[in-house]
Amino acid sequence: MKKNYLGITALLFIGAVFGAVLVSSLGYVQPSFGQVEIGSKTRPNISENQSLTNFNNSFIETAEKLTPSIVQITVISKSKENPHEGLEFFFPFKNDMPRERQGGGSGVIITDDGYILTNNHVVENATEVTVNLYDKRKFDAKVIGTDPLTDLAVIKIDAKELPAAYLGDSDKLKVGQWVMAIGNPMALTSTVTAGIVSALGRSVNIIRDSYGVEDFIQTDAAINPGNSGGALVDLNGEVIGINSAIATNGMTGTYIGYGFAIPINLAKVVAEDLISSGKVKRGYIGVSIEEVDADLAKAVGLDSPRGIVIQQVMEDGAAASEDIKAGDIIIKIDGKEVNKPNELQSHVASKRAGDKIELDIFRDGDIITRKIKLKPRDEDNVEVAKNDNIIKEKKGDIEEIKFDDIGLTVRDLRNNESSEYKVKSGVLISQVKKYSKAENQRLFAGLIITEVDEKKIESVSDLEKAFKNKKGEAVLLKVVDGSGSSRFVGIEIPE
Repeated sequence: MKKNYLGITALLFIGAVFGAVLVSSLGYVQPSFGQVEIGSKTRPNISENQSLTNFNNSFIETAEKLTPSIVQITVISKSKENPHEGLEFFFPFKNDMPRERQGGGSGVIITDDGYILTNNHVVENATEVTVNLYDKRKFDAKVIGTDPLTDLAVIKIDAKELPAAYLGDSDKLKVGQWVMAIGNPMALTSTVTAGIVSALGRSVNIIRDSYGVEDFIQTDAAINPGNSGGALVDLNGEVIGINSAIATNGMTGTYIGYGFAIPINLAKVVAEDLISSGKVKRGYIGVSIEEVDADLAKAVGLDSPRGIVIQQVMEDGAAASEDIKAGDIIIKIDGKEVNKPNELQSHVASKRAGDKIELDIFRDGDIITRKIKLKPRDEDNVEVAKNDNIIKEKKGDIEEIKFDDIGLTVRDLRNNESSEYKVKSGVLISQVKKYSKAENQRLFAGLIITEVDEKKIESVSDLEKAFKNKKGEAVLLKVVDGSGSSRFVGIEIPE
């Protein structure tokens, strides 16, 4: 038995040695952790595309050049709006004390001594504004001026030798052109995204003022909350727009693929005025306009639906004294074709009161030319008186009053508006504050208040007296819309 065990042992030893030699001959070596080699050692045999390399470098160089010119803005503001309004069942305790809110956005350095261009909605109602630079320095900022009609604002920090951005020419933009958005979305500083110009001359009805100017550049470069006030730049490193708004899904408020920027040519004019005087010295033609559709073009003998039809000429406006008539169709302004109202508004908004413009007008089958010297609105000479939650403004012969606690701004009717709205008397609602009592009662700009508790309203002074006599109570308003239809609305007047 012992001899057999020795034979088996010898056989196993010989087999082990043979197996080791065989494995070694196959080239297998047991790897150890950390020594595994990954990836091919041979570079793909693809010739370098110099055009593609240059294209990539354009993005890189633009990002490196422009990012230091974009700042992060943090804002502390106070608001009396109740975040639980409409949810009183869950939050029954009313609190009208001002609440501090923190928000912010982005901005573009436009002078080396500290002027920064941003959005009005970024710094609106701000009590504190802080600017963080790309090099991590932090400064307190002062609001120099705001322009709600274009959603632009200028702020200032006490700094020198800053990297001011180069402001380009937005009139040269083309649909399909590559652009980059630079800003601070979701507090992620110095974020760069890329896309193309998706459309030009967009109006998306976010500036809820009849004199608001919307001529947005639409882009699919990713823009999110926090990008507002940042730069839209071309691949030459020139700022061609100020990012202002995004399209959202309406439920969560998240970005769904495209955003909007204010053309830099308009922004430059606004910024210059705000820096020099703190307000915009904008000129106006003094007309009410609409787009020309196919039926209107056919009716007046126009060869195609183009141009802008003048629906109304304001009595005291610039156009009234220059042989401009309702029914005229503006084909060009300063030699530039216009086919949408916002295109005309944007061009005029880039001018100042006193500037002259030239209109090519289609009238009675002929093209005529008229030159107009733009005039300021009465609002440029405003007398303001504020008392508690009531703000009165005298704009020429027109008086306006703002009931801040209701969220309602009204003004006296102009001479031609009584017949336009088919009313004998009343006051025009010129603005309704978002989330206010007035908005909750479905009041909106453009309605006429003709009665309060079945008593006729002749002026804003009548409305003020009616509201004062009903503090702590509800009143019944009769309102009329542009079609002449009327309805009754109840609203409570705070004490």
